[in-house]
Amino acid sequence: MKTLAVTGGIGSGKSAVCRLFAERGVPVYDSDSRTKGLYDDGTVKADALEAALGCPVRDSDGRLDRRRLASVIFSDAEKLEVLESVVHPLVLEDFISWRRECESRVSEWNPSAGDVPFVIIESAIILQKPLFRNVADKVLLVDAPVQVRLERASRRDGVPQAAVMARMEAQPLLNAISEGMAEPGADFVLVNDAGLEELSRKVDALCGVLWR
Repeated sequence: MKTLAVTGGIGSGKSAVCRLFAERGVPVYDSDSRTKGLYDDGTVKADALEAALGCPVRDSDGRLDRRRLASVIFSDAEKLEVLESVVHPLVLEDFISWRRECESRVSEWNPSAGDVPFVIIESAIILQKPLFRNVADKVLLVDAPVQVRLERASRRDGVPQAAVMARMEAQPLLNAISEGMAEPGADFVLVNDAGLEELSRKVDALCGVLWR
């Protein structure tokens, strides 16, 4: 099966796009939720993280403390890279296993999503991480003007725009793309600046051209 990576910055609507693809029968791998699952089921081992980071990340019961881990990597780019060097290969392995399961059910493919069966990996970091970029046959960037993204995320999360902006600062490349200051580096760009009905039409149009 082909693999389409769907990416986009905070408030771009990439998750909404993935839901629309899923409604058309396309399997979607949500990298964020799957990664959390790897932490929770012990695939990501606390002792391996402590050895790599050089500091404790477990609670008093010996379990991985994700809050403590977050405080360790907060504003420390080097430790974040170390964490990613441990976790990302495990996520990649999980994705490949998941895709293999999807391939075993290819006979169930819904042709309304196009003639060529494919899966989606939803990831905000794929444009910056070759490890994940290499598993994608094509990349779809979901984008919108920065102000639209800011207002949309603020309403969705019920937080001030300043709080959203602080989170958006961790995605400089995606922000630069939205502002026209960087090339998308994607095979397709879907501009999501209207309503859900228009977004659904755009997804339908993409289904017809993705693999031509």
